Amino acid sequence: MEYIKYRFFEKASKCSKEFQRIKKDHGDKVIAQVTLGQVLTGMKGIPLLVTDTSKLDPAEGIRFKGYSIPELQEKLPKLSPDDEPLPEGLFYLMLIGEIPTLEDVQNLSRDFATRAHVPQHVYDVIDALPKNSKPMTQFTAAIVSMSTESIFQKAYRAGVNKKYYWDSTYEDVMNLIAKLPRIAAYIYRRNFHNEEHISANPHLDWAGNLAHMMGFDSEDMRRLFRMYMLIHADHEGGNVSAHTAHLVGSALSNPYYSYAAAMTGLAGPLHGFANQDVMHWMFEMMEELDTEAPSDEQVAAYIKQTLEQGRVIPGYGHAVLRKTDPRFEAQQEFANKYIKDDKMVNLVNQLYRVVPPILSTIGKIKNPWPNVDAYSGSLLYHYGIKEYSFYTVMFGVSRALGVLASLTNDRIYGMPLERPTSHPLCWFREKADGVDDIC
Repeated sequence: MEYIKYRFFEKASKCSKEFQRIKKDHGDKVIAQVTLGQVLTGMKGIPLLVTDTSKLDPAEGIRFKGYSIPELQEKLPKLSPDDEPLPEGLFYLMLIGEIPTLEDVQNLSRDFATRAHVPQHVYDVIDALPKNSKPMTQFTAAIVSMSTESIFQKAYRAGVNKKYYWDSTYEDVMNLIAKLPRIAAYIYRRNFHNEEHISANPHLDWAGNLAHMMGFDSEDMRRLFRMYMLIHADHEGGNVSAHTAHLVGSALSNPYYSYAAAMTGLAGPLHGFANQDVMHWMFEMMEELDTEAPSDEQVAAYIKQTLEQGRVIPGYGHAVLRKTDPRFEAQQEFANKYIKDDKMVNLVNQLYRVVPPILSTIGKIKNPWPNVDAYSGSLLYHYGIKEYSFYTVMFGVSRALGVLASLTNDRIYGMPLERPTSHPLCWFREKADGVDDIC
């Protein structure tokens, strides 16, 4: 597998030289004006980060190294023509910038399998937590506990030259991604299946093995897991989990620390936890309406009631997108192809008809369209994963592909410590009102 590592180094080294050239020769060039509104509303739209893995366009949606999700579904290698692409292929693309061959992807699967052993103390840390601990709590604790295995940390303490930081970071990233399915499956079986754990199958691909270790061995489940891991893998660098991994990594914290920090952000209701909120809200609606097949009028009334209570419609809206999330569309196409007459899937499709027209009448809502979370839970639920408190862990396993590929780029580019300037509120009041103020 060293050929992939060297291929990454060859490609990324050219980008690193370009990064340094731009920084040196054009560091004083003004590229954007920043408004008070942007600063005070989450820094939206301010170009602050370098992220090569993917780009999110408000009108076009997500592109990975220039490829849309439909293009990835067409071009990335599959195990069979009617299967979903292997997520390893997307990781390869984000890392190297080229569409891999099936042989490249199968070699990557085998490499992950050889790196997948999880130290016993990691399982001990999980087992030390109460079973009523949130799955994301257990997941994050397990990742932090694996930092004892960090090759980067050992290399740094041994005094390795900073131009080689990328090498040990790459090894940590590969080892961490390889281990995540085992950790996630262990938590799932511990919490929901009486600690009846299932050994890995080294002959399966990365996503297929996760399905197997969780207890789902049908081809339908493996297909679903491959699609799920592909579409959740990355969403450019400004989202909370990606930005957190980058920020913590800029302090030269090892990849285990950086990724664990990212997962604490993913667990928030405004980020990855939203997939759980969607399911909870839909079940709450069916219970209050006393039907599993409400009419459009009933759904519309419940939506308006939710909004009147000062709550949001989970799964709808996005900080950047101004269209239906292509990841929603990919899941909808999957459901249309493989699922017939499922109550949760039907309700998701019904909400897609009813919610946007209502949200469009509310002036402050800029995006009334569904995002990835609006659909994902219903697919997992249909196929038997009904413990929706676990859904964010699955999201987290997938998101590792993007944020850790980006972290490897950060190290080869020699990204500095991230340290923006901050001011007290009175400074902004002075800028807004033009009146001197003593802060």
